[in-house]
Amino acid sequence: MASCGEVLARLLEAYGIDTVFGIPGTHTIELYRGLPQTSIRHVTPRHEQGAGFMADGYARASGRPAACLTVSGPGALNIATAMGQALQDSVPMLVISANNARHQLGLGEGRLHEVDDLQAAMRQCARWVHTLMRPDELPQVLARAFAIFASARPGPVQLIIPQDVITAPADHVAVEVWPLPNRPAPTTAAVQAASELLNSCKRPVVAVGGGAADAADWVRTFVEKIDAPTTLTHNAKGVLPREHPLYVASSPSFEAVRELYRDADVLVGIGTEFSETDYDLLFDGQFTLGAARLIRIDIDSTQLGRHLRPAIAIHADATLALQALLPLCEANKRDGAEHTAAANKALQVHHPVDYQRFLDSILDALPDAYVVGDSTQPAYFAAAQFHPPRPRSFASAATGFGTLGYALPAAAGAKLACPERPVVCLIGDGGLQFTVNELAALVEAQLPVAVVVWNNRSYEMIAMNFRDAGMAPIACDIVAPDFLQLAQAYGCQARQVQNLQVFKSALSDAQSARVPTLIELDESDFLGRG
Repeated sequence: MASCGEVLARLLEAYGIDTVFGIPGTHTIELYRGLPQTSIRHVTPRHEQGAGFMADGYARASGRPAACLTVSGPGALNIATAMGQALQDSVPMLVISANNARHQLGLGEGRLHEVDDLQAAMRQCARWVHTLMRPDELPQVLARAFAIFASARPGPVQLIIPQDVITAPADHVAVEVWPLPNRPAPTTAAVQAASELLNSCKRPVVAVGGGAADAADWVRTFVEKIDAPTTLTHNAKGVLPREHPLYVASSPSFEAVRELYRDADVLVGIGTEFSETDYDLLFDGQFTLGAARLIRIDIDSTQLGRHLRPAIAIHADATLALQALLPLCEANKRDGAEHTAAANKALQVHHPVDYQRFLDSILDALPDAYVVGDSTQPAYFAAAQFHPPRPRSFASAATGFGTLGYALPAAAGAKLACPERPVVCLIGDGGLQFTVNELAALVEAQLPVAVVVWNNRSYEMIAMNFRDAGMAPIACDIVAPDFLQLAQAYGCQARQVQNLQVFKSALSDAQSARVPTLIELDESDFLGRG
């Protein structure tokens, strides 16, 4: 007799899930029974938040969702922070949480891991949450989850399964993948209106977000045809390479970029939220479009009604929208490269040379590196100054939810998703202490990630906020362990570096290891050297 938990494992494999992150617990034992009969790899983090960040990193690097298994109560609530980050950044993941038996729910009897209404608690950090009350519902529930991943704005989906449902007989449940829906295509009228506006405009600008990460070829062809300066958000980095003449190589939050937007007569937003952490990272409230008419393309219809009023709203997948729009757009020379070059020249004042050299050195050593940034100084500057050669090469917790400790477990997930690529975790001494225990998980999984610790012995960004507010920093000077000895205690390789040449060598050497390499650098050695 196959239980519901065993059938679940078969269905996950059928839907293409090849990696599961989880910490076994009393309530999830029966969810594990079916895993050995599949090809799914199980990876054990040291905290459920780490499991969520690993799934996040896996999906950002590959474009494919992974799954997480948690118990109820502390397990589910521990992973909530990671789900919140994934929700704000539109990252798919499937979280499966066990719960108390159906007849025990909501009674407040003090049972192990009891939450009065787990579904309500998790609804704030998921696209959709469902409690499975019968094994018979499992195929259609998973079909809905994977439909969200395949054809809607992605994000976390949580499936809650009571213990007595996990163990219930499920031989009769079909292990069959449901057809997945297509992504939305644009209407003819919307595309026609957009093309007419673009063909008559004189100063178009294009703003690209993470929703276009898989449409890079179409974006490049489009911006070249209409000759438009193009900006990229954190999650769109690499859609245009650094050397492209239409790439505005900086953050949309700086004044020179905002001037481009204000001077434009048409702005095309492709798969971007126009959110604060991309377009107003300095929090000055000065982001506006001026007189530009906005053509907005987004896979999420509700997003078309947020932040900025579009002149034309196109509810569609980025690739499908550009495929329909391109044949109707006239090739037109509008001095886009000259406007881009002028903006890039004006932006140099915002790009500290020391940080640029540091970030460039990563790609010098590892040209195809996938870099995962935490909320740390160089990762903040990377928003404007890191330029990978292809999409899905950069992720940062500085956007959206803004979680500390994200980068280490997310880098593990990225390396599992793309083992052939070098993966670099860029994290501060403060952020690392949030999830340093995940070094053990990386050693156990034999993941040769380069863990770069930018050590300034402080929560420096918060200290700067205190000083900007006219206050002396409070609680920002933090005690840290000896990171080299701590890493070695976990079984990692570890080394200290004092200059860029040694740093690049350390990055290269880390790729031939069978375990992570922690590379610690003191901020004072890399800043202020001219």
